[in-house]
Amino acid sequence: MLVAAPDRWDEACFAVPAVRALMASGLGIGVLCRAEQEEFWKTLPDLEVIGIAPKTKAKALAAQLGNSWKSALVWEPGPVAEAAKIAQIPRRLGPAVGKLPKLVTHPLAAAESPLEHRVRFYLSMLEEMGVPAASPEFFMPAALGIDPVKDAVLLSPDSDFGPSHEWLIDRWLEIAGKLLEQGKSLTVAGLNPGRSLGKELASRLGDDTKFFEASPLAGVLPILAAHPIVVAADSSLPHLAAHAGATCVTLFGPNDPAWKRPLGRRHGTVRRHVECAPCLLRKCPLDMRCQNELESDRVWATVLEKTA
Repeated sequence: MLVAAPDRWDEACFAVPAVRALMASGLGIGVLCRAEQEEFWKTLPDLEVIGIAPKTKAKALAAQLGNSWKSALVWEPGPVAEAAKIAQIPRRLGPAVGKLPKLVTHPLAAAESPLEHRVRFYLSMLEEMGVPAASPEFFMPAALGIDPVKDAVLLSPDSDFGPSHEWLIDRWLEIAGKLLEQGKSLTVAGLNPGRSLGKELASRLGDDTKFFEASPLAGVLPILAAHPIVVAADSSLPHLAAHAGATCVTLFGPNDPAWKRPLGRRHGTVRRHVECAPCLLRKCPLDMRCQNELESDRVWATVLEKTA
């Protein structure tokens, strides 16, 4: 079975338990993904990974696929779903949403309620296929073979989800100062796109911290694995850090942690719930109250709990 990886990084992380369940079922599984995701999917042992070059058209991709696959599972509409149809893969499965019913042969009912984590979207379709998906081992971090460095903490104030997902830089400085007082070794990650808050934070901290650009994202998995604690704005990075084995404290604003927190019970989330949230908007049309009203003391309490 050919499985089309979701385009977004957070969605790709949420799809990992479902892919592991398919692999455990005995099916021959391959994942078709954007080229920049190849390193990420290769962290799953024995998984065949096929990268798609940027701007590849559906017809060209269909020719690449040929008649090698008897079935395909697609999560979202797009060139991959179109290519699977053009390539005449006999059995094409996918959620009965949007344009997908016209591209698949076997629509699946995706069960997802507003109070459930997004991972249920993927697991529910496997359950409809009759594939057991509830094993705890499907949710484990990847085994990268990298030991975490004692007292190392990574801070990531940028968000590729938009400026409305980014906390105030002065409050990041407060958290960084308290971590340094505890003797922690700090690394700051910059994220693109973002507002370069990571670069600014590292500059203001000076010699007390190390800085790196988290680009390409899949390439920084070893760095994330070396940091036992990651404190991050709601972005793609904490999801990848969770996959790499870090314990994450994620600062939520316009998003809902019940729906989109990193996978794993060990993580912490902090949120100032306001009347207009969750709006899910990249740019705030009001006054950024979900970020401005999130106090550093609340964030520090969760960070302290995870670093103790």
